[in-house]
Amino acid sequence: MPERKSLDVQPETVAAAYGVASDTAFGAVAPPLYLSSTYEFPGFDTPGAYDYGRVGNPTRDLLGEAIARLEGGAGAVLTPSGMAAVDLLAGSLGNGSLVLAPHDCYGGTMRLLAARAKLGQITLKLVDQTDLAAFEAALAERPALVLIESPSNPLMRIVDIAALSGLARAAGAKVVVDNTFLSPAIQQPLSLGADYVLHSTTKFINGHSDVIAGAVVAADAEEVKRLRHWANVTGAICSPFDAWLTLRGVRTLFARMAGQERNAMAIATRLEAHPAVSHVHYPGLASHPHHALARRQQKGFGAMMSFELAGGVPAVQRFLKAMRVFTLAESLGGVESLVAHPATMTHVDMGPEGRAKAGITDGLLRLSVGLEHVDDLIAGLDAGLAAC
Repeated sequence: MPERKSLDVQPETVAAAYGVASDTAFGAVAPPLYLSSTYEFPGFDTPGAYDYGRVGNPTRDLLGEAIARLEGGAGAVLTPSGMAAVDLLAGSLGNGSLVLAPHDCYGGTMRLLAARAKLGQITLKLVDQTDLAAFEAALAERPALVLIESPSNPLMRIVDIAALSGLARAAGAKVVVDNTFLSPAIQQPLSLGADYVLHSTTKFINGHSDVIAGAVVAADAEEVKRLRHWANVTGAICSPFDAWLTLRGVRTLFARMAGQERNAMAIATRLEAHPAVSHVHYPGLASHPHHALARRQQKGFGAMMSFELAGGVPAVQRFLKAMRVFTLAESLGGVESLVAHPATMTHVDMGPEGRAKAGITDGLLRLSVGLEHVDDLIAGLDAGLAAC
Protein backbone atom coordinates (compact mmCIF):
# COMPACT_ATOMS: atom_id res chain seq x y z
CA MET A 1 0.00 0.00 0.00
CA PRO A 2 1.52 3.36 -0.94
CA GLU A 3 2.29 6.02 1.63
CA ARG A 4 -0.61 8.45 1.91
CA LYS A 5 0.12 12.14 2.13
CA SER A 6 -1.08 13.91 5.27
CA LEU A 7 -2.99 16.78 3.69
CA ASP A 8 -4.30 19.69 5.72
CA VAL A 9 -7.97 19.28 4.84
CA GLN A 10 -11.31 19.44 6.63
CA PRO A 11 -12.78 16.29 8.28
CA GLU A 12 -15.50 16.05 5.63
CA THR A 13 -12.78 15.73 2.99
CA VAL A 14 -10.97 13.06 5.00
CA ALA A 15 -14.19 11.04 5.24
CA ALA A 16 -15.07 11.40 1.57
CA ALA A 17 -11.66 10.95 -0.01
CA TYR A 18 -9.02 9.45 2.29
CA GLY A 19 -7.11 6.82 0.30
CA VAL A 20 -8.88 7.66 -2.97
CA ALA A 21 -6.64 7.24 -6.06
CA SER A 22 -3.83 5.71 -3.99
CA ASP A 23 -3.69 2.44 -5.93
CA THR A 24 -0.32 2.23 -7.72
CA ALA A 25 -1.02 -1.10 -9.43
CA PHE A 26 -3.86 -0.07 -11.75
CA GLY A 27 -4.80 3.48 -10.76
CA ALA A 28 -8.11 2.50 -9.21
CA VAL A 29 -9.93 5.51 -7.78
CA ALA A 30 -11.73 3.46 -5.12
CA PRO A 31 -9.21 1.75 -2.81
CA PRO A 32 -9.04 -1.98 -3.57
CA LEU A 33 -10.03 -4.75 -1.18
CA TYR A 34 -7.12 -6.96 -0.09
CA LEU A 35 -8.43 -10.34 1.04
CA SER A 36 -5.12 -12.20 1.18
CA SER A 37 -4.36 -13.91 4.48
CA THR A 38 -0.62 -13.98 3.83
CA TYR A 39 2.02 -12.04 1.88
CA GLU A 40 5.23 -12.96 0.08
CA PHE A 41 8.58 -12.30 1.77
CA PRO A 42 10.98 -10.55 -0.65
CA GLY A 43 13.78 -12.76 0.65
CA PHE A 44 15.16 -14.78 3.57
CA ASP A 45 14.46 -13.06 6.89
CA THR A 46 13.09 -10.06 4.98
CA PRO A 47 9.40 -9.42 5.57
CA GLY A 48 7.63 -6.85 3.45
CA ALA A 49 5.28 -4.17 4.68
CA TYR A 50 2.77 -6.98 5.32
CA ASP A 51 3.45 -10.59 6.19
CA TYR A 52 0.34 -12.11 7.79
CA GLY A 53 -3.26 -10.92 7.81
CA ARG A 54 -3.74 -11.01 11.56
CA VAL A 55 -0.80 -8.65 12.03
CA GLY A 56 -1.75 -6.19 9.32
CA ASN A 57 -3.87 -5.74 6.23
CA PRO A 58 -3.82 -2.82 3.77
CA THR A 59 -7.60 -2.42 3.68
CA ARG A 60 -7.91 -2.54 7.46
CA ASP A 61 -5.04 -0.11 7.88
CA LEU A 62 -6.60 2.37 5.45
CA LEU A 63 -9.83 2.43 7.44
CA GLY A 64 -7.90 2.74 10.70
CA GLU A 65 -5.96 5.70 9.35
CA ALA A 66 -9.15 7.42 8.23
CA ILE A 67 -10.90 6.94 11.58
CA ALA A 68 -7.80 8.09 13.48
CA ARG A 69 -7.63 11.22 11.34
CA LEU A 70 -11.31 11.95 11.98
CA GLU A 71 -10.87 11.53 15.74
CA GLY A 72 -7.57 13.43 15.86
CA GLY A 73 -5.69 10.41 17.21
CA ALA A 74 -2.25 8.91 16.67
CA GLY A 75 -3.71 5.70 15.25
CA ALA A 76 -6.52 3.19 15.49
CA VAL A 77 -6.89 -0.52 16.14
CA LEU A 78 -9.83 -2.18 14.39
CA THR A 79 -11.62 -5.03 16.12
CA PRO A 80 -14.26 -7.59 15.09
CA SER A 81 -16.99 -5.87 17.14
CA GLY A 82 -17.65 -2.95 19.41
CA MET A 83 -17.52 -5.27 22.40
CA ALA A 84 -14.11 -6.48 21.26
CA ALA A 85 -13.01 -2.84 21.26
CA VAL A 86 -14.10 -2.50 24.90
CA ASP A 87 -12.34 -5.75 25.73
CA LEU A 88 -9.16 -4.70 23.93
CA LEU A 89 -8.76 -2.08 26.64
CA ALA A 90 -10.18 -3.98 29.62
CA GLY A 91 -8.45 -7.24 28.72
CA SER A 92 -5.02 -5.64 28.43
CA LEU A 93 -5.10 -4.20 31.95
CA GLY A 94 -3.06 -5.66 34.78
CA ASN A 95 -4.75 -8.33 36.87
CA GLY A 96 -7.18 -6.82 39.39
CA SER A 97 -7.04 -3.31 37.91
CA LEU A 98 -9.97 -1.10 38.85
CA VAL A 99 -12.26 0.00 36.03
CA LEU A 100 -14.60 2.89 36.79
CA ALA A 101 -17.68 2.77 34.53
CA PRO A 102 -21.01 4.63 34.33
CA HIS A 103 -23.88 3.13 36.29
CA ASP A 104 -26.05 3.50 33.19
CA CYS A 105 -23.67 2.32 30.48
CA TYR A 106 -24.68 0.12 27.56
CA GLY A 107 -25.92 -3.26 28.76
CA GLY A 108 -23.37 -5.19 26.68
CA THR A 109 -20.50 -3.16 28.12
CA MET A 110 -21.72 -3.77 31.64
CA ARG A 111 -22.12 -7.48 30.93
CA LEU A 112 -18.54 -7.74 29.63
CA LEU A 113 -16.99 -5.78 32.49
CA ALA A 114 -19.02 -7.72 35.07
CA ALA A 115 -17.87 -11.01 33.52
CA ARG A 116 -14.22 -9.93 33.66
CA ALA A 117 -14.72 -8.86 37.27
CA LYS A 118 -16.38 -12.16 38.19
CA LEU A 119 -13.29 -13.98 36.91
CA GLY A 120 -11.11 -11.75 39.07
CA GLN A 121 -9.34 -10.19 36.11
CA ILE A 122 -10.50 -6.64 36.89
CA THR A 123 -12.33 -4.87 39.68
CA LEU A 124 -15.43 -2.98 38.56
CA LYS A 125 -17.00 0.06 40.17
CA LEU A 126 -20.13 1.72 38.77
CA VAL A 127 -20.82 5.37 39.50
CA ASP A 128 -23.26 8.06 38.37
CA GLN A 129 -20.82 10.25 36.47
CA THR A 130 -23.25 13.19 36.41
CA ASP A 131 -22.67 13.33 40.19
CA LEU A 132 -19.27 15.03 40.42
CA ALA A 133 -18.88 14.35 44.14
CA ALA A 134 -19.53 10.64 43.64
CA PHE A 135 -17.11 10.57 40.70
CA GLU A 136 -14.33 12.23 42.70
CA ALA A 137 -14.91 9.85 45.59
CA ALA A 138 -14.57 6.88 43.23
CA LEU A 139 -11.31 8.29 41.84
CA ALA A 140 -9.86 8.09 45.34
CA GLU A 141 -9.81 4.31 44.83
CA ARG A 142 -7.22 4.85 42.07
CA PRO A 143 -8.80 3.27 38.99
CA ALA A 144 -6.58 2.25 36.09
CA LEU A 145 -9.25 3.01 33.48
CA VAL A 146 -12.25 5.32 33.47
CA LEU A 147 -14.94 4.59 30.91
CA ILE A 148 -17.15 7.50 29.85
CA GLU A 149 -20.27 7.13 27.72
CA SER A 150 -21.60 10.45 26.49
CA PRO A 151 -24.38 10.52 25.42
CA SER A 152 -25.35 7.52 27.50
CA ASN A 153 -27.27 4.57 26.12
CA PRO A 154 -30.28 4.78 26.25
CA LEU A 155 -31.07 7.83 28.42
CA MET A 156 -28.90 10.31 26.50
CA ARG A 157 -27.22 11.73 29.60
CA ILE A 158 -24.29 14.03 28.87
CA VAL A 159 -21.21 14.39 31.06
CA ASP A 160 -18.46 17.00 30.92
CA ILE A 161 -15.74 14.99 29.19
CA ALA A 162 -13.04 17.62 29.67
CA ALA A 163 -13.74 17.99 33.39
CA LEU A 164 -13.95 14.25 34.08
CA SER A 165 -10.85 13.55 32.00
CA GLY A 166 -8.87 16.15 33.91
CA LEU A 167 -9.90 14.70 37.26
CA ALA A 168 -9.18 11.14 36.13
CA ARG A 169 -5.75 11.99 34.79
CA ALA A 170 -4.87 13.75 38.03
CA ALA A 171 -5.76 10.50 39.80
CA GLY A 172 -3.47 8.52 37.50
CA ALA A 173 -6.21 6.91 35.40
CA LYS A 174 -6.51 6.55 31.64
CA VAL A 175 -9.79 7.73 30.10
CA VAL A 176 -11.74 6.09 27.29
CA VAL A 177 -14.87 7.62 25.79
CA ASP A 178 -17.44 5.56 23.91
CA ASN A 179 -18.25 7.87 20.99
CA THR A 180 -20.53 5.42 19.17
CA PHE A 181 -23.71 7.50 19.49
CA LEU A 182 -22.25 10.64 17.91
CA SER A 183 -19.30 9.57 15.74
CA PRO A 184 -16.34 11.87 15.04
CA ALA A 185 -18.59 13.93 12.79
CA ILE A 186 -20.18 15.40 15.92
CA GLN A 187 -17.78 14.82 18.83
CA GLN A 188 -14.01 14.35 19.22
CA PRO A 189 -13.28 13.23 22.79
CA LEU A 190 -9.49 13.21 22.36
CA SER A 191 -9.60 16.98 21.92
CA LEU A 192 -11.42 17.12 25.27
CA GLY A 193 -8.70 15.25 27.13
CA ALA A 194 -9.53 11.57 26.69
CA ASP A 195 -6.74 9.04 26.13
CA TYR A 196 -8.80 6.71 23.96
CA VAL A 197 -11.98 6.76 21.91
CA LEU A 198 -13.87 3.58 21.16
CA HIS A 199 -16.58 2.85 18.62
CA SER A 200 -18.89 0.14 17.61
CA THR A 201 -18.23 0.95 13.95
CA THR A 202 -21.22 -1.28 13.28
CA LYS A 203 -23.29 1.81 13.99
CA PHE A 204 -22.97 5.32 12.54
CA ILE A 205 -19.45 5.02 11.13
CA ASN A 206 -20.52 2.17 8.85
CA GLY A 207 -24.11 3.36 8.70
CA HIS A 208 -25.73 0.57 6.68
CA SER A 209 -26.46 -2.23 9.18
CA ASP A 210 -24.37 -4.77 7.27
CA VAL A 211 -21.13 -4.94 9.28
CA ILE A 212 -20.15 -5.94 12.82
CA ALA A 213 -16.87 -4.25 13.83
CA GLY A 214 -15.26 -1.88 16.31
CA ALA A 215 -12.36 0.50 16.78
CA VAL A 216 -10.14 1.98 19.47
CA VAL A 217 -8.34 5.24 18.70
CA ALA A 218 -5.49 6.33 20.97
CA ALA A 219 -4.08 9.80 21.44
CA ASP A 220 -0.56 8.48 22.05
CA ALA A 221 1.46 6.62 19.41
CA GLU A 222 3.00 4.26 21.97
CA GLU A 223 -0.46 3.26 23.14
CA VAL A 224 -1.40 2.52 19.53
CA LYS A 225 1.58 0.15 19.30
CA ARG A 226 0.67 -1.52 22.59
CA LEU A 227 -2.94 -2.08 21.58
CA ARG A 228 -2.00 -3.34 18.11
CA HIS A 229 0.33 -5.84 19.76
CA TRP A 230 -2.45 -6.98 22.09
CA ALA A 231 -4.91 -7.31 19.21
CA ASN A 232 -2.38 -9.48 17.40
CA VAL A 233 -1.81 -11.58 20.53
CA THR A 234 -5.53 -12.20 21.02
CA GLY A 235 -6.50 -12.28 17.33
CA ALA A 236 -9.16 -9.62 17.91
CA ILE A 237 -8.94 -8.06 14.45
CA CYS A 238 -11.48 -6.72 11.96
CA SER A 239 -11.84 -8.67 8.72
CA PRO A 240 -10.68 -6.99 5.47
CA PHE A 241 -14.12 -7.17 3.89
CA ASP A 242 -15.78 -5.58 6.92
CA ALA A 243 -13.11 -2.87 6.87
CA TRP A 244 -13.75 -2.25 3.16
CA LEU A 245 -17.50 -1.96 3.69
CA THR A 246 -16.99 0.33 6.67
CA LEU A 247 -14.67 2.61 4.70
CA ARG A 248 -17.40 2.88 2.07
CA GLY A 249 -19.76 3.92 4.85
CA VAL A 250 -17.31 6.54 6.13
CA ARG A 251 -17.52 8.29 2.75
CA THR A 252 -21.04 9.51 3.56
CA LEU A 253 -20.70 9.88 7.34
CA PHE A 254 -21.07 13.65 7.53
CA ALA A 255 -23.94 13.80 5.05
CA ARG A 256 -25.77 10.99 6.81
CA MET A 257 -25.32 12.47 10.28
CA ALA A 258 -26.58 15.87 9.15
CA GLY A 259 -29.72 14.42 7.57
CA GLN A 260 -30.44 12.05 10.43
CA GLU A 261 -29.99 14.81 13.00
CA ARG A 262 -32.47 17.04 11.17
CA ASN A 263 -35.02 14.25 11.26
CA ALA A 264 -34.28 13.54 14.93
CA MET A 265 -34.81 17.15 15.99
CA ALA A 266 -38.20 17.28 14.27
CA ILE A 267 -39.24 13.97 15.85
CA ALA A 268 -38.08 14.94 19.35
CA THR A 269 -40.06 18.17 19.15
CA ARG A 270 -43.16 16.28 18.02
CA LEU A 271 -42.83 13.64 20.74
CA GLU A 272 -42.33 16.23 23.47
CA ALA A 273 -45.70 17.77 22.65
CA HIS A 274 -47.64 14.48 22.52
CA PRO A 275 -49.91 13.65 25.50
CA ALA A 276 -49.05 9.93 25.40
CA VAL A 277 -45.37 10.73 25.99
CA SER A 278 -44.31 11.57 29.53
CA HIS A 279 -40.67 12.43 28.78
CA VAL A 280 -38.29 12.76 25.83
CA HIS A 281 -34.54 12.22 26.26
CA TYR A 282 -32.81 14.16 23.48
CA PRO A 283 -30.00 16.65 24.19
CA GLY A 284 -31.07 18.82 21.28
CA LEU A 285 -34.18 19.89 23.18
CA ALA A 286 -33.84 22.98 25.37
CA SER A 287 -35.70 21.03 28.08
CA HIS A 288 -32.89 18.45 28.33
CA PRO A 289 -30.98 18.98 31.59
CA HIS A 290 -27.62 18.78 29.78
CA HIS A 291 -28.57 20.77 26.69
CA ALA A 292 -26.07 23.58 27.34
CA LEU A 293 -23.23 21.13 27.97
CA ALA A 294 -24.06 19.23 24.79
CA ARG A 295 -23.98 22.46 22.81
CA ARG A 296 -20.56 23.27 24.26
CA GLN A 297 -18.73 20.00 23.69
CA GLN A 298 -20.54 18.61 20.63
CA LYS A 299 -20.97 19.90 17.08
CA GLY A 300 -24.55 18.70 17.03
CA PHE A 301 -26.99 16.44 18.85
CA GLY A 302 -27.05 13.27 16.77
CA ALA A 303 -29.81 10.92 15.73
CA MET A 304 -30.39 8.92 18.92
CA MET A 305 -33.12 9.56 21.46
CA SER A 306 -35.42 7.78 23.87
CA PHE A 307 -38.86 8.55 25.20
CA GLU A 308 -41.16 7.35 27.95
CA LEU A 309 -44.71 6.25 27.28
CA ALA A 310 -47.03 7.30 30.08
CA GLY A 311 -48.93 4.01 29.90
CA GLY A 312 -45.98 1.69 30.66
CA VAL A 313 -45.69 -1.78 29.16
CA PRO A 314 -49.29 -2.00 27.85
CA ALA A 315 -48.75 1.27 25.99
CA VAL A 316 -45.41 -0.02 24.65
CA GLN A 317 -47.09 -3.13 23.29
CA ARG A 318 -49.86 -1.14 21.62
CA PHE A 319 -47.40 1.37 20.20
CA LEU A 320 -45.13 -1.27 18.68
CA LYS A 321 -48.05 -3.09 17.09
CA ALA A 322 -49.50 0.05 15.48
CA MET A 323 -46.35 2.01 14.51
CA ARG A 324 -45.17 2.24 10.90
CA VAL A 325 -41.89 2.97 9.06
CA PHE A 326 -39.74 2.27 12.17
CA THR A 327 -38.52 -1.31 12.56
CA LEU A 328 -38.41 -3.06 15.94
CA ALA A 329 -34.79 -4.22 16.14
CA GLU A 330 -31.60 -3.90 18.13
CA SER A 331 -28.57 -1.91 16.98
CA LEU A 332 -28.61 1.64 15.67
CA GLY A 333 -26.94 4.12 13.36
CA GLY A 334 -28.11 2.82 10.00
CA VAL A 335 -29.88 4.76 7.30
CA GLU A 336 -33.11 3.01 8.30
CA SER A 337 -35.05 4.02 11.42
CA LEU A 338 -35.20 1.55 14.30
CA VAL A 339 -37.02 1.36 17.62
CA ALA A 340 -35.89 -0.76 20.58
CA HIS A 341 -37.33 -1.55 24.01
CA PRO A 342 -34.23 -1.46 26.25
CA ALA A 343 -35.78 -3.33 29.18
CA THR A 344 -36.41 -6.44 27.09
CA MET A 345 -33.73 -6.00 24.44
CA THR A 346 -30.44 -4.11 24.74
CA HIS A 347 -30.38 -3.82 28.54
CA VAL A 348 -32.19 -6.99 29.60
CA ASP A 349 -29.04 -8.48 31.20
CA MET A 350 -28.85 -5.60 33.66
CA GLY A 351 -31.83 -7.05 35.50
CA PRO A 352 -34.72 -5.10 37.06
CA GLU A 353 -32.62 -3.71 39.92
CA GLY A 354 -29.80 -2.52 37.68
CA ARG A 355 -32.23 -0.91 35.26
CA ALA A 356 -34.05 0.80 38.12
CA LYS A 357 -30.78 2.29 39.41
CA ALA A 358 -29.94 3.50 35.90
CA GLY A 359 -33.42 4.97 35.40
CA ILE A 360 -34.38 2.64 32.56
CA THR A 361 -38.12 2.09 32.92
CA ASP A 362 -40.35 -0.52 31.31
CA GLY A 363 -42.08 2.28 29.39
CA LEU A 364 -38.88 3.51 27.73
CA LEU A 365 -38.37 3.20 23.97
CA ARG A 366 -35.14 4.08 22.12
CA LEU A 367 -35.14 5.49 18.61
CA SER A 368 -32.37 5.43 16.03
CA VAL A 369 -33.57 7.95 13.47
CA GLY A 370 -32.72 7.26 9.85
CA LEU A 371 -32.91 9.03 6.51
CA GLU A 372 -36.50 8.36 5.50
CA HIS A 373 -38.63 11.42 4.78
CA VAL A 374 -39.39 13.14 8.06
CA ASP A 375 -43.13 13.33 7.29
CA ASP A 376 -43.27 9.54 6.92
CA LEU A 377 -41.32 9.03 10.14
CA ILE A 378 -43.62 11.31 12.10
CA ALA A 379 -46.69 9.69 10.58
CA GLY A 380 -45.32 6.27 11.53
CA LEU A 381 -44.80 7.35 15.13
CA ASP A 382 -48.18 9.08 15.26
CA ALA A 383 -49.82 5.81 14.23
CA GLY A 384 -48.23 4.07 17.21
CA LEU A 385 -48.98 6.88 19.63
CA ALA A 386 -52.61 6.99 18.59
CA ALA A 387 -52.95 3.42 19.86
CA CYS A 388 -51.57 4.28 23.30
